[in-house]
Amino acid sequence: MRGRYIAGGTTLVDLMRETVERPETLVDISALPLREVTVTERGGLRIGALVRMAEAAAHPKVRTLYPVVSQALELSASAQLRNMATIGGNIMQRTRCAYFRDVTAACNKREPGSGCAALEGFNRTHAIVGTSRQCVATHPSDVAVAFAALEARVHLLGPDGERGVAFADFLLKPGSTPNRDQSLRQGELITSVEIPAHPRPLKSGYLKVRDRQSYEFPLTSAAVALHVRGGVIHEAKVAAGGVGTVPWKLPAVERHLIGERSSQALWTQAAERAAHGARPLAHNRFKIELLKRTVERQLRIVGGTP
Repeated sequence: MRGRYIAGGTTLVDLMRETVERPETLVDISALPLREVTVTERGGLRIGALVRMAEAAAHPKVRTLYPVVSQALELSASAQLRNMATIGGNIMQRTRCAYFRDVTAACNKREPGSGCAALEGFNRTHAIVGTSRQCVATHPSDVAVAFAALEARVHLLGPDGERGVAFADFLLKPGSTPNRDQSLRQGELITSVEIPAHPRPLKSGYLKVRDRQSYEFPLTSAAVALHVRGGVIHEAKVAAGGVGTVPWKLPAVERHLIGERSSQALWTQAAERAAHGARPLAHNRFKIELLKRTVERQLRIVGGTP
C-alpha cells in the first residue's frame, strides 16, 4: 500500500489501529506553513489545510462571515479532537460505517469486490441518497456539509503543480469505485479550502440531529445560508449531512426559495423537496421525514418567520 500524509492523525491512527489502513510510509506534514485563515481579494475566505478545527471555529472572520462553518466545526467532535484535528484531515476522513471498520465484514470500500454487508445488514445510520449497489456508507464530516452548501473550492498541490477542485467534485459518490473517496491524484496534498464571496448580508447556520448530544455523528444535518434583501430571498445555499454518501447539496430546495418572501409555509414547501431521489434501506426509511424536518427547522432558524 502506498504511503499516507499525516497531520493531526485523529482518523488515520484509528484506522491503522483497527488494521483498516496499513500504509507502508507515513509522511508528517504538520510543520508545513498551511495554518492561515485569510480573506481573499474578492471577499471570500481561505482556510489553510493545517488549521486546527478549534482554531477555525474560533477565528473572528469565520465566525463573522460564515457562522455555518463555525457551528459545524463546534458540533463535530469532542474538544480534545477539535484541538488536534485539521481542516484538511476532516474533509479527508473516511466513513464511520461499522462494516468498513470491521475487517471481517464484506466491504467494497475497504476491499473492492468483496461485497457490501450493510445492504442486508443493520443499516439504520446509512445513506439514502448518492448510494450504489457497491456502497451505502455516509460521509461523516460536518464541516464538509457547510463547505458543500457554500460551494467551496479545494486547493491542491502535487507533482504536476497546483490546481483547484470544486467541493462538489472533490468528494466522490461510490458508483462502481467505492474505494475512491476523493478526486486526489497520486502525491497530491490539500493546501486550503476556499469559500467564495457571497452577497451580503448573509445569514447562515448549521443544525445537527443525532441520537445523543455528546460526540455523535449525525442522523441528519442541514447547512443553510440565505441572502435576504428587502424581505425577498435573493440567494439560498442548502446542503444536508448524515443522509448521503457525500455531503448532499439540495438544489431543488434552493430553487424553491429564491425570489420568495420568508414564511412558515415557504419553509415547509421547500423542505418537502429535500428528500427527492431518496432510496431508503430496510432500517433507515425514517431518515426521509427526519431530513425534511431538519431542513425545515434550519430554514426557519436562519430565515425567521414574520
